[in-house]
Amino acid sequence: MLDFYIYKALRATSMKWVASPLFPKVWWGYSILLVLGIFISVYFSTPLIFRSIILVIFFITFCTKFIFILVLLADDIRRGGLWLKRLFVPQKKRHEEATTMLPEQPVNGISRSDFLTKAGILVASAPLAPMAWGVISGAYDYQIRRQKLYLPNLPQEFHGMKIGQLSDIHSGSFYNKKAVIGGVEMLLAEKPEAIFFTGDLVNNLANEMRDYQDIFAKVQAPLGVYSILGNHDYGDYHYGPGSSAEKTRNLQRVKDTHKVMGWDLLLNENRKLKVGNDEIGIIGVENWGTGRFPRHGRLQQALEGTDDVPVKLLLSHDPSHWRAEVLSRPDVDVMFSGHTHGMQFGVRTKYFKWSPVQYIYKEWAGLYQQEHQQLYVNTGFGFLGYPGRVGILPEITVFELIRGEKPKRG
Repeated sequence: MLDFYIYKALRATSMKWVASPLFPKVWWGYSILLVLGIFISVYFSTPLIFRSIILVIFFITFCTKFIFILVLLADDIRRGGLWLKRLFVPQKKRHEEATTMLPEQPVNGISRSDFLTKAGILVASAPLAPMAWGVISGAYDYQIRRQKLYLPNLPQEFHGMKIGQLSDIHSGSFYNKKAVIGGVEMLLAEKPEAIFFTGDLVNNLANEMRDYQDIFAKVQAPLGVYSILGNHDYGDYHYGPGSSAEKTRNLQRVKDTHKVMGWDLLLNENRKLKVGNDEIGIIGVENWGTGRFPRHGRLQQALEGTDDVPVKLLLSHDPSHWRAEVLSRPDVDVMFSGHTHGMQFGVRTKYFKWSPVQYIYKEWAGLYQQEHQQLYVNTGFGFLGYPGRVGILPEITVFELIRGEKPKRG
């Protein structure tokens, strides 16, 4: 439908290349081949690099056409308004107004419709460069983000401890093993004493980890690696929301992968992290999200037996869980999340951040605080859908636990 609408608009212009007999063949041939490529990549076993290339081309093509459609619609709305005006405004009054308005056909011979169509081509082409660069450079441009966490009740033995966080690996999207290894090595070079993984190991299926299991098995820390499930790990987007034997087996294989890699998967449960004679609580819940996202998380169950620990660190994939349930539990000191990816597009600097995802999630990247409770949202190690990142780069977070209050500015 998009193709037909744009095609008709282009054919109505005076551009010579559009009038060429070759244009319809190129236009429709490209679209047919692209849709065929998507069909093959979804329903047949194809190399990952083929699927990735097809997805990139499809995503960029759709975005440019969608932007072009908005420009064309503006022109059609304008012309529709003129048509309605001719129907309801007396001819004499229209003639008087026309004498004070710019002519439909400007002096240089380009009509408004022609001008808007050509302008639409330029506007629609603008995202091509940054989106292409986001694939070439942004997808694996891992960034170490350092964050101090001030905790007044933190036991002295934990003061200065470094904790690493990965989130949203989405192994089914990867196509560059060497780059992924580089990201893992960046994390390990920080020498964290414990590591958190906050969900979405795969896109849909456990076998997506086949080529990357050995790489992520290297993610180890002296005090352990603690992990949880994200919304994509349950297989809902492949098998559907219901239950089936194959879906259950797939979920179990995802869980087994955590175990094989040596990660301690927390399924609505907790662990007590002990250093010397002091302890803190590591709590992990299954996915809990608002709207259409699954709610398998059981916070109350996960917290059982942690009344005696002075600090509780919660792993919960979806940041919407913080406002929905966690803030009503003041004994949870910090929640670690992922899920948003920062929409893989936006601006993020030390003093400013913006992404379209902020209109969906109030907390979407970085550290947030309400009274004494804190939330950190990691923008993800991998990518999903668009196989790149523009402005919001893949993240590896390294936390330093600080005993005491956060210093006040000024």
